[in-house]
Amino acid sequence: MAKSLKIETPPESGLDTIEKKGRDYDFREVTGVGKSENDKGLHDFDDAIRALLSVYHQEDLFASDQRYKLFLQRHIRRGLREIRTSWSSGHNFINWLREELFQDLKPDNSQLAAATETDLLLNALVEIGVHSEVRDIKQGIRLDRYALYLANINHLDNLKKGLAKLSFRLGLPENAITLSGSKEAGVANLDIPRSPEHWKIVSPARMNEWADLPHKEKLPVWLGQTVLGENFSMDLAEAPHVLLAGATGSGKTVCLHSLICSLLRTQSREKLQFALIDPKGTELNVYAKLPDLFGGFVAKSTLEAANMLDELVETMEARNRLFVEMGVRDIDEASKKSALPRIVVVVEELADLLMQSRELETPLVRLAQKARSTGIHLVLATQRPDAVTFSGLLRSNIPVRIALRVQKHTESSIILDQKGAEALLGRGDMLIKLTDQPEPVRVHGARVGDSEIALAIQKFCR
Repeated sequence: MAKSLKIETPPESGLDTIEKKGRDYDFREVTGVGKSENDKGLHDFDDAIRALLSVYHQEDLFASDQRYKLFLQRHIRRGLREIRTSWSSGHNFINWLREELFQDLKPDNSQLAAATETDLLLNALVEIGVHSEVRDIKQGIRLDRYALYLANINHLDNLKKGLAKLSFRLGLPENAITLSGSKEAGVANLDIPRSPEHWKIVSPARMNEWADLPHKEKLPVWLGQTVLGENFSMDLAEAPHVLLAGATGSGKTVCLHSLICSLLRTQSREKLQFALIDPKGTELNVYAKLPDLFGGFVAKSTLEAANMLDELVETMEARNRLFVEMGVRDIDEASKKSALPRIVVVVEELADLLMQSRELETPLVRLAQKARSTGIHLVLATQRPDAVTFSGLLRSNIPVRIALRVQKHTESSIILDQKGAEALLGRGDMLIKLTDQPEPVRVHGARVGDSEIALAIQKFCR
């Protein structure tokens, strides 16, 4: 229940129905109602729980046992669902509870820790031939950014060459520390990851807050927060296509849900239509009830995917013919005269799809080459980024790339055209390569769960 109460929005009514196997939770077991201090086991927390829920829902639940039990059941089910989403059975549950529920109650030893780590860093830098001064330290979501002033410019080369040794000296993986430039003369930024128990959590509530702001973008997409905690968003319409890739456990699917949910929360059903292809049939099925889905369903089989892609190509060509008749060049000009929704095509697990039928690459390439002006945009996701899955012809027409952690630097090169994704921290840590920036932007994603998905769908369907 505590996990559910940390979510700002109330649990949805869909939780009133038990899915698959399950049962209603025993009221006495949950609240301890009727227990006395002399009884073994639970004490009676009924009044305390009732008061908490009354404040949360802004309703007097002491006056209605029926409403009280209804809300209590919803919170318990939502809390357990969130736990199933964010906790892996391979990790210690007690440690997980401590980090999730009590992180804000930890004593603040950050200044002492920062001073100790600064001394360790400066000593390690001297060992690799770098004499520097720490001008500033900024604590990010998972990293600490040290602004190093280098009095001798030649020490910059020593620093670049010695990053692996520096990582070893600080007890970090070989590629964990990254170096970037600074606007201040003579200063370089050194990003050093903290241990997972000291990571800050990017709350999905940030996406909801961001979605409520006005947006100039045609298709605004929120993907998380930057290293230093600023919201990161982009315009999918300007992208105009995206590749999203990462190994199992990297947070790829959660990132995909964040992308879709941010569109659902900022767009209306009149302006946006989804075309969904999911060969595994497990991740995108949650969006199966979206109104006006392209084709009317989530394509799962190879035949369904082929038919949907062919229909999308025909839609693209039909729109081009319509634009000629209207005397306009693209969907932006056409939308002033006729209501045409943009179409976002999401393919979950591109590698599986192309392994089943290599011929499906042809309509994907055609869409990537020509669909931008017609308002059709591709979001291609895969766990196995290789030269076969992401061929040169397809790659050259997908300009925006999102790389989560991968196994090898060769996979990072396929996604980003450079190394780096193999050194990411996992669990939503990503590098995003945009068309207007020379270097990828590092972003930490939020854990978008079933509750956020349900609320985003609900808002889109209004």
